Formats: sequence, C-alpha cells, structure tokens
Amino acid sequence: MADAAAPDATLLAEADALYALAPGDFTPARDARAKALKGEDAALASAVKALRRPSVAAWLVDQLVRHEPGRVDELLQVGAALRAAQDTLSADDLRAFTKQRRQLTATVTTRARALGRQLGTKVSESVAEQVEATLTAAMLDAGAGEAVRTGLLVTALRPAGLDPVDVDAALAVPGATGHVAVPVDGSADAAGAAGADGPALRVVPDDAEADDRRRQEAEEALAAAEEALGVAEAELEEIEEEVEDLEARSLQAGARVEELRTRLAEAETRQARVEDQLADAEESRDEQREAVDTARAERDEARRGLDRWT
Repeated sequence: MADAAAPDATLLAEADALYALAPGDFTPARDARAKALKGEDAALASAVKALRRPSVAAWLVDQLVRHEPGRVDELLQVGAALRAAQDTLSADDLRAFTKQRRQLTATVTTRARALGRQLGTKVSESVAEQVEATLTAAMLDAGAGEAVRTGLLVTALRPAGLDPVDVDAALAVPGATGHVAVPVDGSADAAGAAGADGPALRVVPDDAEADDRRRQEAEEALAAAEEALGVAEAELEEIEEEVEDLEARSLQAGARVEELRTRLAEAETRQARVEDQLADAEESRDEQREAVDTARAERDEARRGLDRWT
C-alpha cells in the first residue's frame, strides 16, 4: 500500500462526490459523470466509470465519516491511544480498555444505524455487524483507520489479527489512504486529523469524564433504539393490515374455488350423461346403417329379378 502510486487528485474529488450519494443514486450518477467527462478527459472518464458501487455497510461507514466526522475522529484517536499503550498496560487495564473499545464501536454503530434511517436506508442486523467490524478494524489497525477516513470504502473491513488489513481491496481508489472525505458541511477542518500527528489522547478507564461520555452514549443508544422500535412497530402494523387483507382475499378466493369445483362436478356429471347418450345413439346408428344396407341389397336383388322378365 505504501509503494502504490498516489491516485490523481481529480479522480479522488470525483469519487468523493459520488460516494456521498445514496446507494440507489450512485450508478446513474457515476455513468452520467463518466459520459460528461469523456470529451474532456478520456482517462479520467474511464477511471470514474470503473468506480464500484459500495455495499450498504461500506456506504454507511462512508456517510458516518461525512456526517459525523468528529465522532469518527474520536473513535480513531481512542484506537491510536490503545495501540500505543497496549504494550505497557497491565492485564486488568488491557481488559478495561478492550471493554471500552467494544462499547465505543457498539455506540458508534448504533449511531450509524440511526444515520442510515435518516438517509432513507434500512440497516439490517447483518449490515450493522459489518459496520461494527469495520470500525473495530479501524481502531485496531492504523491503515484501516486511514481507509475509513477516506469515505471511499466499497466493501466492509474486518480485523486481521496481527496482520495488516488489506485496505486497497476495499477502497474505490487504491492508494487513496491519506485522502479525507469532505464533510457534508463542506468544512475540510471538520474531520480533524487522527493518527501520529493528531492530538495525543489519554484514555482513563473509569474517570468521571469517561462515565459522563458513556452515559451520553447510552442515552443516544437508547434514543436510537426507541426510534428503531417506533419504526419497527409502524412497519409491523402495516404488515398486520396487509396480512388481514390477504386473509380476507384468501377466504374469498377459497369460496370461489369451492363454487367452481361444484360447478365442475356438475359439468362432469352432465358430460358423463351425454357421453352415455352418445354411445347409445352411435350404437343405434350403426344398427340402422346395417338395416339400410340389407334393405338396399334386397331392393337391388328384386330389381334384377324384374329386369329378367322385361
């Protein structure tokens, strides 16, 4: 990743604008932009056309970076502090910090789900798990943290244990680490700067400030959960109404089927009766044909006898 050539700044700007869009708007906007650029810069147009549509989880992390850069910045700074301190921590402190990290990623994931709903996208449990895995990878791995801050993820990240996370495979533009997504307010400074040059963050497991922050995060998580519950209850009500309507229609259709079955049975009975009558008529016809043939033969014989006397 460090040896890769830095991507073109113009391509990064084009990508930044596209990955700020809703998932359903991405592909038509990308294709339209590539078409518009074709006459100006064929290479750039081709690169824009090749940009991949993000998964829902990647899109959600990209939007979190743009809409709440401060929250993401805090998460990455805590991750950097934990990485710097982990070699000197006692086992008890390490467990406490690990618990804090999990609480923080869970809280930010809850906020990401709420943001997804605000932006008109349902976030499933599976997608939320991918978002949380991406945030965890960003806290544990500096390169993954830089990749998250680009706002150009196309797939979710996963922690890789002691190995570096393969971020280029997850980025729309390989080598884009170092780029920072433009926040929705357009302020380049709003995102902050996490990492080695950022402010040192001293993480204390159980101080009053940490308690206040956790309480605030818990309140936000509760508010988001209540909002999600309200949405789920409203959807349940709609589905229950649909079920009731379909049950009524099913009963109507069942009654119609029974009526048609009765009419079919009656028609089959009539058909059987007609077929019996047809068989009788055909037998009578065949007998009558034989009688006609016999009478015709007798007439012909009588005519020949008459002819002999004339």
